[in-house]
Amino acid sequence: MSPLDPATLTLPELLQQYRTRTEHVIGFDEHLRLMHAFHSTVIDGCSLSLIEMERLLDKGLTAGGKPLADHLMVLDQARAFDEVLIRAHQREPLNRAGVQHLAALAMQRTGECIRTLTTSIDTSRGDLRTLEIIPADRTAIDARKLPAALDTLLKEINSGVEGVKTIRQVYDLSFQAHYQLLLLQPFGAGNGRVARLVMNYVQHYHALPLSIVDSAARPAYLMSLKQSRREGNEQGFRRFMHDQLASFLRWGIERFNSTSSR
Repeated sequence: MSPLDPATLTLPELLQQYRTRTEHVIGFDEHLRLMHAFHSTVIDGCSLSLIEMERLLDKGLTAGGKPLADHLMVLDQARAFDEVLIRAHQREPLNRAGVQHLAALAMQRTGECIRTLTTSIDTSRGDLRTLEIIPADRTAIDARKLPAALDTLLKEINSGVEGVKTIRQVYDLSFQAHYQLLLLQPFGAGNGRVARLVMNYVQHYHALPLSIVDSAARPAYLMSLKQSRREGNEQGFRRFMHDQLASFLRWGIERFNSTSSR
């Protein structure tokens, strides 16, 4: 077996091989943007195929027979992805207004106004959920405590992103941010997409390859979240995310190995 076989590599070795294989690939950034839009939106129910999304993002072509809302979801997610990479590259600290802006971008054309007898929120504006807007996860924090809890989490992420010293610590912090945002369920819709964007913010802040939750692994993704909530810590979720990261890096290495050998 080759010592460069991706299945045998440690995380630092995988990262090195991944960077070596991808750094000079023409159009790689566009391909990465497509992959993130595809997996993150399919996890949230988008019906477009990878090829259909590529045509949409590259040429503005819609897929016949597919819902307009699915196309708009992809366009919004791609724009939000671009925005989070800019903020991470510029090392802008996270704050509540900034995360709400990301949520607004991700839901800009598919969000809606949710009304109750006493209040309303607009998910296309990134409004925080209110007391009467019950999240799908009924274990989420009381909405009255949400603004302060979100501020505290973002301060912890900002402090952590400056203090991490190793590659492993960066990814651990990014997965913790992902998990904690999902626990809070701060928005009326789009929480998963926003949590994955914040995860990528932490990774790009340190110029590391961005991890993806494979849409085919959605059941395992949800199970890892459920298990970690039940156990009261994110260890199970973190293990799942590290496995997803390693799988994505191996996929990239093998893909560009085969391309370069043609």
